[in-house]
Amino acid sequence: MEDVNVGSVIGWVALAALVIFVIVTLSKAVRVVPQSRSLVVERLGRYSRTMQAGLHFLVPFIDRVRAMVDLREQVVSFPPQPVITSDNLVVSIDTVIYFQVTEPKSAVYEIANYITGIEQLTVTTLRNVIGSMDLEQTLTSRDQINGQLRGVLDEATGRWGIRVNRVELKSIDPPQSVQGAMEQQMRAERDRRAAILTAEGVKQSQILTAEGEKQAAILRAEGSAQAAILEAEGESRAILQVFDAVHRGDADPKLLAYQYLQALPKLAATPANKVWIVPSELTGALGQLTQGFTGAFTGATAGEGGERPAGASPVRPEDLPASALTDPAQALAEARRESQAATADATRAGTFSGRPADPGAEAGQRPHRAEPEIDPENPLG
Repeated sequence: MEDVNVGSVIGWVALAALVIFVIVTLSKAVRVVPQSRSLVVERLGRYSRTMQAGLHFLVPFIDRVRAMVDLREQVVSFPPQPVITSDNLVVSIDTVIYFQVTEPKSAVYEIANYITGIEQLTVTTLRNVIGSMDLEQTLTSRDQINGQLRGVLDEATGRWGIRVNRVELKSIDPPQSVQGAMEQQMRAERDRRAAILTAEGVKQSQILTAEGEKQAAILRAEGSAQAAILEAEGESRAILQVFDAVHRGDADPKLLAYQYLQALPKLAATPANKVWIVPSELTGALGQLTQGFTGAFTGATAGEGGERPAGASPVRPEDLPASALTDPAQALAEARRESQAATADATRAGTFSGRPADPGAEAGQRPHRAEPEIDPENPLG
């Protein structure tokens, strides 16, 4: 019984080992390749074939999977690398590489580690490109640097079965001292632009203000000119009307002399008047006024209700109001005294009607002055 039991146990163990062997063999013989993956198969140590996505069978213990290659686009970010520019400044540059494996066989057999190869190639190419640029060009020429890096990397990695799609510079960091100087320069540039804009604004404001003041002054001058023209036209029309009325009324010298007498107290009433300008015709007018008053008084006393002589005043003493002069002789004498006093003051001042005093006027002689003839149709002519 014991021999039978031992034999059965051995049989069961052998059967189990056979089952395990079959399972392992089948697992090695059947391979399922996922999508976007490739298997590089070797047979007896040599490259046999490349398996794409799907179900595949291998010869057990003869075929062997060397590597599984990812065919998707990969993104690799490399650590910052110190690079020296042409103006001897050290900048730190981070790069990002976008690449894709196009030939799994070349990626496995042409290079041991294509990630490390791409990184080192990127660093050396970047140093060559940046070494020919200064700091300002490096900071402002990212597209140019990216294009040069992509061209060099794509050409070098082509034999590795890798296609470089894009190369990006993630950051360019100059030294801290240079960053401080750049910030100061940028701040000064912004201050300069702000000052220029402020000055331009002030300039435009002053120009507009000056233009406005100019237009206002022009309008005020035009208004003043129009007002002066209208005022002059009004005075001219008033003078013409007064002159026309005087000529139509045929005023005699007695009326004019009386107007002169009324104007003398107004001249004397002003404290600022130091010099009196007495017309040269005043003496003759006073004489005519005396004759008129004397003739009128004589005619009135000679015959009441009689006819007045020619040239006599049409105003009778009884026609005058209560406030009129009762004694014409006294009024005439007072007027003569005021006229002589005014003439004497003007003579002492050295001015008589705007020129040196005339000796004949002091003696009481009135210079002869021809009266111009006035055309009634054209008084100003």
